[in-house]
Amino acid sequence: MFRPTLRSSVRLLNRTAPSTLVSSRLFAYRHLSDTVRSRLQSAVKAHPVVLFMKGTPSEPQCGFSRAAIQVLELHEVPPEKLQTYNVLADPELRSAIKEFSEWPTIPQIYVNGEFVGGCDILLGMHQSGELETLLENNGVIPKYEESSSETTTEKASS
Repeated sequence: MFRPTLRSSVRLLNRTAPSTLVSSRLFAYRHLSDTVRSRLQSAVKAHPVVLFMKGTPSEPQCGFSRAAIQVLELHEVPPEKLQTYNVLADPELRSAIKEFSEWPTIPQIYVNGEFVGGCDILLGMHQSGELETLLENNGVIPKYEESSSETTTEKASS
């Protein structure tokens, strides 16, 4: 009895959902003024590593922001190459950065002006070794080179 009605509703949703999604994404994109967009673009390009977080590096206000800072510290990102923005201090920044990146959560990390992701992406890249490679390739941290004594020791133990 309800199946034909349910099927027609699902078909109706399937037809309208993509256009609604597209128009809402376009609206979100257009909602951000050109001035704000250019200011954010300048901010993410001003330093090699830019982190939008809740709180500050010395006093993170959420566990994800704390984890992001700890990962960057593990990789010894120099303080002069890292710029952080506390989104809790500026509600407009908090909403604007989400629209700018089209990423719904904070923290957000950028390397040389390119959006990398949030805390989950950062942790995954750290665990796989991709983050170290990204930071090295972008000149944020020096490339790690094995010394000849380490290589000799490894070969001797094999």
